[in-house]
Amino acid sequence: MPKIIIENLNHREIISAEANCKVIELIHENYIDWMHACGKKGRCTTCKMIVKEGIENLSEMTEREEFFRDKGRLNSSERLSCQAKLQKGEIIIRVAEENKFPHMEYSE
Repeated sequence: MPKIIIENLNHREIISAEANCKVIELIHENYIDWMHACGKKGRCTTCKMIVKEGIENLSEMTEREEFFRDKGRLNSSERLSCQAKLQKGEIIIRVAEENKFPHMEYSE
């Protein structure tokens, strides 16, 4: 079963019965607030996640992610949660500092 661990949200775990789902959809289905200013369309980087472990368990980079990588807005350990699909296994991610909500309490 695919699994997401959000490291700086007190190691919150999300387990999905389905594979090949967009990461942001799995997060939102579990009632976790995650920024997405463009409405999950891959037009900004506000939903970016820092992938600490398991990047190989995500789908290939999309054209939109490649665009932002070429512009220097995504580094090699960052993916857009609205574009990346969790295909198998486990990923450990972090909310990027610049994309944290002021109303949420984050851990280190």
